[in-house]
Amino acid sequence: MKLLMATCADESVMEYARYTLPILRMYAKRWDAEFRILGKSFGSLYWWRTLALYDLLKSYDRILHIDSDIVINKNCPNIFDFVPHDTMGFVFEDKGSRLKNRRARIAHIKEDFGGNENWISGYFNIGFFVVSSMHRKIFTRIEGKLWSEKRKERLSGATQTHYSYQLMKQRHKYIDLGYKWNHMSMFSEPWNNRASRFDSYIIHYAGGGRFPDKGNRSRVQLMKDDIMKIYGRLEIEE
Repeated sequence: MKLLMATCADESVMEYARYTLPILRMYAKRWDAEFRILGKSFGSLYWWRTLALYDLLKSYDRILHIDSDIVINKNCPNIFDFVPHDTMGFVFEDKGSRLKNRRARIAHIKEDFGGNENWISGYFNIGFFVVSSMHRKIFTRIEGKLWSEKRKERLSGATQTHYSYQLMKQRHKYIDLGYKWNHMSMFSEPWNNRASRFDSYIIHYAGGGRFPDKGNRSRVQLMKDDIMKIYGRLEIEE
């Protein structure tokens, strides 16, 4: 079984990626996966570089895509052992404070491309997901277009809306892993009982990392402080 951990990163994110990439590499090695950075050679549009997974899944049996603004906690099990090979694993984010906005995105892309009439809920965050070679067609254009091209504008969350649409259209098996596998600040809000990110496997600082204890710290400083709390040092040996 040939495994890959892939992340998008370039000089634009190195302020924090210099601290997170060594941790990602460490876990890739621990899980017997190769590690690859999707840099500018994979396209000028940062988030759409994940379209490269279509070709990469010709060479790899399974891929974990993980954002570079993520810190893997020490309590994290091997995700490749946790998700079955024939299933796509991720975390739904059309919940709590994001429910209305994400459900609106579902409605909008359905208006644009049609189909998926029964898809009302189920919108995944692309910061952390596991796919197998059978899922590679998710990472393709719809009717020859990306969603942002269809609307001819820059759209918030365009990539994950596009891929969620493709997943539902192609009717792949999937599992919502639960917030501990992708703990964004939304999951530390009152609706989720103010769950602590330090009890989760994956801490994701998307959207500025607006966790309740962030205070006046920048996202980078919060990430550095959290790495120190978890690992006791910033410079992790790869």
